[in-house]
Formats: sequence, C-alpha cells, structure tokens
Amino acid sequence: MTSIRRQLLLALLSVITLTTLLGALATYRTARDEANAMFDYQLRQLALSFRDQVFQGGRPHDFTIDGDAQDFSIQVWRPDGTRLYLSHPRNELPDRTPLGFATIDTGHGKWRVFGMQQHGQTIQVAQPMHSRDELALAAALRTVAPFLLMLPVLGVLIWVVVGRGLRPLDAVARAVSTRTAVALGPLPENRVPSEVVPLVRALNELLDRLQHALQAQREFTADAAHELRTPLAALSLQVQLAERAPDAAARAEAFGELKGGLQRATHSVQQLLTLARQEPGSGERATSAVHLGDLVATVIAAQLALAEAKGIDLGAAPGTDNDVIRGDQEALRILITNLVGNAIRYTPAGGRVDVTVGDDDGVFIEVSDSGPGIPAADRQRVFDRFYRRAQSEEAGSGLGLAIVKTIAERHQATVHLGEARLGGLCARVQFDRSASATNSSTTPTRTSF
Repeated sequence: MTSIRRQLLLALLSVITLTTLLGALATYRTARDEANAMFDYQLRQLALSFRDQVFQGGRPHDFTIDGDAQDFSIQVWRPDGTRLYLSHPRNELPDRTPLGFATIDTGHGKWRVFGMQQHGQTIQVAQPMHSRDELALAAALRTVAPFLLMLPVLGVLIWVVVGRGLRPLDAVARAVSTRTAVALGPLPENRVPSEVVPLVRALNELLDRLQHALQAQREFTADAAHELRTPLAALSLQVQLAERAPDAAARAEAFGELKGGLQRATHSVQQLLTLARQEPGSGERATSAVHLGDLVATVIAAQLALAEAKGIDLGAAPGTDNDVIRGDQEALRILITNLVGNAIRYTPAGGRVDVTVGDDDGVFIEVSDSGPGIPAADRQRVFDRFYRRAQSEEAGSGLGLAIVKTIAERHQATVHLGEARLGGLCARVQFDRSASATNSSTTPTRTSF
C-alpha cells in the first residue's frame, strides 16, 4: 500500500537534494569564473613584475617567487627561440605560445598561459588548470556540505510535519470506520481543513446515496413481503379446499383456482425480480444502438395472441429513420412489453390498442388504448409500487408502471400519462434528444397485425 507520508517525504527530500546540487553546481561555476579572473590577474601581475628583472648569465637577478605563486611556472625566451629561464622544470609545460592569455592542452593537462614581450625577450607565465578547478570544487563543497549534513534532520522534520498535516484524514477515516451499517448520517465539515472538505463532501454524498438505497431496499422488502403474504395465504386456502373437495368436479375447480393463484404469484415474483434488476446500483449493463421500431414490432408479435383472444385490434406505426437510441435493449423490451400488456389487459374486448414510435424533440414511444383510462388524480399514484386502483377489476401485481418508470429514468427518459384520442389512456415515454443516434425523421404509417 502506497503511503502519502512516504511519498511526500521522498518527493520533498528529492527536491531539496536536487536544489542543493543545482546550487552547488552554480556555486562551482561561479567560483571557477571568479578563480579564473583572479588567477589571470595574478598571471599578468607576475609577468609584469618579472619583466623588470635583469638577466645575467641566463638567470634573473634577485628574483624570488612568493609562496602563493609556487604553482606558477615562468619561462623567458630569447627572440631566436632559446629559453633563458624556467622556474619550475616540468615535462608537461606548454611550449612557447602566442602573446596574451591562452588555454593550452599539452596532453598531460590543461594550462593557462600569459605571455608578453620586454626588451625583445618573451616572458611566459603558466599555471595548471586543475589548481583552479580544485579551488572552485572546494568552494562548492563548502556550500553544499551543510545542506547534505542537514538532510537527515530535514527528513525527520518533514516526516513530523506531514504527519501532522495528514491528521485530518486519519480523523475522517476513524469517523467512517467506527460507524455502524445503519449510521449513514453526514460527516461534520466544520473542523477539517479546506483541502479535506471536498473529500468529506464526496463521502457525505455517498452516504446520502447509500441511505436512500437502504431505505428503498427496506421499503421494497416490506412491500414485497406484504404483497406476497396475501397470495400465499390464498394458495394455502385453495390447497385445503382441494383436499376437502367432496367430488372430482369440486376438486378440479379447486385445482383450477390453485393454478390461477400460482400463475399470479409467479407473475408477481417475476415482476419483483425485474424491478430489482432495474433499480439503480444493480450493476452496469452494456448499451447498444436500439431500433425502437423493430423492438416494438417484436413485442407486438409476442402480444398478438393475447390481443386476438380478447378481439382487440393491436397495431403499430412502423419505426422512422430517427428511432435509434443507445440503451439496454432487454430493459427497453420489458418497458414496451409492460405498456402494451397493460393496455391489452385493461382494454375491453373488441377495443383497440395503437403503438407509435416517432420523433418530437427526441424519440418517443406512445401506447394508446380505447379502455377506461385513468383519472387525472390517480395518474401519478399508478407509478407507485404495488398500487392498484380500487375500481379496477383486473388482477395485477401493481408493479408494471413502476418498472416502466424505473427503466425510463435509467435511459434519461420521462413517462407521461394522458387521455388518448381513442378515448382511453395514452402512455408516452419521451427520450432525451441526446439519446438519439440519428437526426432525420419520416412520417410513420399505421400497420395492423
């Protein structure tokens, strides 16, 4: 596990060390430049002081080199190229060079040389460059040494300071770790540094979502238990009636009721599972381009037998060129199936159900029927889980429209209920324009099945 404290310590020490080394390099270059200027001055002054010497017998008269100039080598040359004088015999000394300052590489090292003429003679003063480099390096080391010696102390100080700076994070971690599974209240923001506030706010948003999800799960579990209790009790009673049936006809009737009750209970369980799978947080599903017209045709083909059994005219307008959206195809199939199934279930025999796919500020699906419709006062309540109108004679789980709303919200769509031109209910699912995969549209025509 990566430690922030360790990362900061290494980063800061690396920055300090790099800065110190860069400072040492700058000091070295500056010291070398200053040493070059100073020694060049000494070279020139030494040559000027030596020019006034009188040479007798090839040697200068009463000339001495002080201790500070012992690393200098002095040569005196005649006009014909004969060397009259050499202060420090060395094999690596440069030969006679042009007048003025020059840097010569003899193969044994670099020399700084100054030459001048006096009375026809050439005076040449030379110094090895390593003397200057050593002086500059010593100055740089004197500069960087205190910082290098202080690195362990700086490391301890940084470790302590960073630890104190990370204490608010430790406090937040303790506050989260000590909470129970049901303690999902927000964390306080008033006693944390401003840098930690975004983290605390993000955690509070997460806790709020978890609280809502937990509450929804509790409500769902309670509602499901309540809704399943009644059909299970009815099934138990029907089993008892079947056992007590006096003859085969009564027994067959009781088993028929039992079969119908089992089918209704199975349908309720399937709806509950479908709703649970469509709930937010149930897992991400892959999306793809979905042609709503083709999906509607598939659903109608599956529902056609149910419609024909009631003598209902089930038809749909073919899809347009602009009815392609990105979404979960299976979830959208369930949405359309529930809308069409509800319309068939509540439409009287001999009625009509129309399904339309179009584009009006975004793709939409519209299911209209000639049934009794839903009063305006109840149109919002029918989206509640397990809600069934008291006047309705049709049996159901009360989850169909709740599933439709959940799937629509997952696809950034809205569901509107209104009065249909056929006289019954019009259910419209309006998708946002950003969900559309194309921008062209055509006028749909009605196709009957």
